Amino acid sequence: MRMRAIWALPAAAMMACTIAAGRAAADDSAYQVGVTAALTGPASGSYAPILASMRLYLDRVNKAGGVNGHPVKLIVEDDQGEASRAAANVKKLTVDNNLVLLVNDSLSSTYLPTMAEVRRADMPLLFAGICPKEVYPPADRLMFCASLFGAGYDTRNAFDFVKEKAGGDVRIAVIALSITVSRAEADYAMKYAKEVGFTAVDEEIAPPTTPDYTPYASRLIAKNPNWIYAWGPWFMQVKVYEALRKLGWKGDFICSAQMDAGPDLARIKDPHLYINGPDTLVSDNLLAHQEIAAASKQAGLSYPTNLLVEGWIQGTVITQALKDTGWPATPEKVRAAMSKVRVGLGGVRGGDLTWTDTNHFRAVQYYRVWHWSDKDGKVVVIQDWKPYDVK
Repeated sequence: MRMRAIWALPAAAMMACTIAAGRAAADDSAYQVGVTAALTGPASGSYAPILASMRLYLDRVNKAGGVNGHPVKLIVEDDQGEASRAAANVKKLTVDNNLVLLVNDSLSSTYLPTMAEVRRADMPLLFAGICPKEVYPPADRLMFCASLFGAGYDTRNAFDFVKEKAGGDVRIAVIALSITVSRAEADYAMKYAKEVGFTAVDEEIAPPTTPDYTPYASRLIAKNPNWIYAWGPWFMQVKVYEALRKLGWKGDFICSAQMDAGPDLARIKDPHLYINGPDTLVSDNLLAHQEIAAASKQAGLSYPTNLLVEGWIQGTVITQALKDTGWPATPEKVRAAMSKVRVGLGGVRGGDLTWTDTNHFRAVQYYRVWHWSDKDGKVVVIQDWKPYDVK
């Protein structure tokens, strides 16, 4: 699908529509999609832009006549990143509205209660944040994920890069947040480190509300690692890195290349800070990036383009799934269509996104690694697209 610039409501009007949508009655003329999202609270900086961009994309679709002649309506509830609120939101959304799809745009701590509620309602669920294990083969029939985060595969590529880059002894420490998927990835990283011949020296798990990562940085340094790996929300990763440098640690640091990573990499200018991920950086200035930026400017959004790419992808995937579903739609019809979706993403990832009956993550996950180059005076690719078959 070719991405085009869109016309949308001003930011303030969009927020008003979002709030009103949460109270809207069922609309038999529209594809109704429910969303529980961390619009406020400590994680809102990462998740609110995803919803804004998703809405931006779907506004374009609706203005062009909708999907199969019908508009797509988002019905949104704020969960503040809290599990109990997410559960209540999903129950309300699936009971009070004729939904055909539910989207979780929040912390992984909200996943288990969200999954429980959609199973009760037999409703397909699209994760816009970190992809949980339930979307990997053999996938749960109701769970799907189109986001950049790839638990397990992120660590595999990061450590494969470290092994090639280091060319010798690797003493690695790992840090994550005490939220479901982040902690599980840290546990996996400790196990995988041993499989590839590293010495795993420490695993630190910090609460999401940690105000100062200096104590964790001190404990990591005490174990004398020459590499440190972080996996979790970007605010945690970059704060850990900065705390390590303030304490004088000189080793190599690799972490997940999330939406807000590129600008910080350019700001910090450290050749020994590496980011690892499946999305191109907006500094590549692809046509898709230009279209997102133009749409955002027209809509009056204040978010930088790099924070809007993931929501644009979610909108693309939702549109394709509904197009393949046809009209009228039901949750079961949407689920069946999602299990066979193939979506082109305008080059923002290394390949198309493809789902099958048993794989609701993607058939192939591609990775790049970037760092700051003093020679080039900019952020550069140090490892180009590397594919991993998802099995």
